[in-house]
Amino acid sequence: MSILKRRSKVRSYSDLSDIQYDDDDIKKEKEKPKRKQRGRRVKKWTCVDSCCWFIGFICSIWWLLLFLFNAMPASFPQYVTEAITGPSTDPPGVKLKKEGLRVKHPVVFVPGIVTGGLELWEGHQCADGLFRKRLWGGTFGEVYRRPLCWVEHMSLDNETGLDPPGVRIRPVSGLVAADYFAPGYFVWAVLIANLARIGYEEKTMYMAAYDWRLSFQNTEVRDQTLSRMKSNIELMVATNGGEKVVVIPHSMGVLYFLHFMKWVEAPAPVGGGGGADWCAKHIKAVMNIGGPFLGVPKAVSGLFSNEARDIAAARAYAPVFLDKDVFGLQTLQHLMRMTRTWDSTMSMLPKGGDTIWGGLDWSPEGIYNCGAKKPKDNTTNSAGQTGKGTSSFKDGVNYGRIISFGKDVAELHSSKIDRKDFRDAVRGNKDTDSCDVWTEFQEMGIAALKAVKDYKVYTVDSILDLLHFVAPELMARGDVHFSHGIADNLDDPKYGHYKYWSNPLETKLPNAPDMEIYSMYGVGIPTERAYVYKLTSTAECSIPFQIDTSATGGSENSCLRDGVFSVNGDETVPVLSAGFMCAKGWRGKTRFNPSGISTFIREYNHAPPANLLEGRGTQSGAHVDIMGNFQLIEDIIRVAAGARGEELGGDQVHSDIFKWSEIIDLQL
Repeated sequence: MSILKRRSKVRSYSDLSDIQYDDDDIKKEKEKPKRKQRGRRVKKWTCVDSCCWFIGFICSIWWLLLFLFNAMPASFPQYVTEAITGPSTDPPGVKLKKEGLRVKHPVVFVPGIVTGGLELWEGHQCADGLFRKRLWGGTFGEVYRRPLCWVEHMSLDNETGLDPPGVRIRPVSGLVAADYFAPGYFVWAVLIANLARIGYEEKTMYMAAYDWRLSFQNTEVRDQTLSRMKSNIELMVATNGGEKVVVIPHSMGVLYFLHFMKWVEAPAPVGGGGGADWCAKHIKAVMNIGGPFLGVPKAVSGLFSNEARDIAAARAYAPVFLDKDVFGLQTLQHLMRMTRTWDSTMSMLPKGGDTIWGGLDWSPEGIYNCGAKKPKDNTTNSAGQTGKGTSSFKDGVNYGRIISFGKDVAELHSSKIDRKDFRDAVRGNKDTDSCDVWTEFQEMGIAALKAVKDYKVYTVDSILDLLHFVAPELMARGDVHFSHGIADNLDDPKYGHYKYWSNPLETKLPNAPDMEIYSMYGVGIPTERAYVYKLTSTAECSIPFQIDTSATGGSENSCLRDGVFSVNGDETVPVLSAGFMCAKGWRGKTRFNPSGISTFIREYNHAPPANLLEGRGTQSGAHVDIMGNFQLIEDIIRVAAGARGEELGGDQVHSDIFKWSEIIDLQL
């Protein structure tokens, strides 16, 4: 008999406290003869020990490399790099300081999902000694020291979307909240350092850190984060000679700040009570970096099967590691239970339905050649693809089908696909007494799982129905806080509800005609757009749906690799999502932009680092690495120092975003 007896399967992480000790078993355990070797007690080596040893080994190597890097003279990496590639250019801050640029407008940073640090303020017994230690960000030491305890504390309440009983995790404050995600991995640090070159310091820079797990309105309910942002912006304007702020959101922070701009105008107690002219009085420009304005397909695969391209590939090469209970952790199941309590993830689901993303037999991107040559610099305005919004079956690609069950289904015309509506299927309980980790899949039943597969293809319109079917608790919370449609009449009073505020297709921009909005993002990197799925065994406790990594296109230029259809983007956000609103939805005076705020698109073509000594590079277009892109930083500094969009050169475009936007039939 085991020392530990489980009363019931774990449905929530508070159930971990239900584990009890059996006194008789403990007594027997103590009476067992102890094996000795060379005078020392021998501990039984378990799989959990192996996992911890392996992760500890990797972390030790990482820390050793960091130590060696930090121990060498500061000029050594630059000396070696210049010996290989020639003299390096001045960082943007140094260059612009020589031109005479100085601090003018205060800047506000709004970090995205997962890049902001979170620390523990109250926890359970397993978290003793971790008060005000980072549970997210930093070294992530607690992930491998006490993984189940970490998952328990990082999870939110499955009903309220707020803190579970006895746990308080709060965002780290100050610039250190998101300057580095982990040691040696910068997020905002390079931009902050370059701004400091022309005179910026903490009184003119503010990191609007928030708990990115929460729904946007709940950050105000629990932490008054929106009120703090409003107060800090007002203070910065008042103490800097009335100069308006330049706001720089990144990733999901773009959607969070959209929510803020509606919240600050709305009357209290739901809103900030700032009035219709608050943004006009306080904001010079909003410079959005990697903004998922219309959502990302990655959010669909993440919520559906807790996968993306990298996870699916790892699963294919080492299926036992993630799928089975090898380390006693059931990794993906625990991660799914944890991430499905993070309501903010639902803000990233695709918005606008088939009107924006395409239907069964068409997509705005049309036929896209994933092997097309891209420009090597950011000095020209050009369009690289044909971008015809027609059926894309010539090359077996249809991006409108976000999920297809089977490669053959992904390639067939819709008239040849026999589909059965999953909505009519009856959900029923599976036999899950042997499952240690509960997920909502365990409540579906085999017939319902097969019905999901038999529907065969899902566009954005049906994706939301699918997620309501497989994850009803998650989506019930999400429906309270987010909406993903297109408004028929923006003057309808219902759009005053906060659930619409982060959707640019269901809300109006502020009445601030002198304000500017930029969409700044990387291009030239294959970015997830659609998926080929398969149904795995329905009898196990594992997640039943997986990306089918065996599905790969037949040509070198195919956009289908390892079950994922790719399109142009920054590796996370497709061009369509990042660029459409500034290219068309907000361009000029539209019903979404009634005051005619000026909009600019600034695309940065991806150029990987020339060698390892360049680190993550200075011309990267990748979703996070772009934060170190010298041209992007220069554009930001110029605007912060007083320039307007026309002085930057207006739009800088390398993709077909304008052509794709024209194909979309949206009432403006």
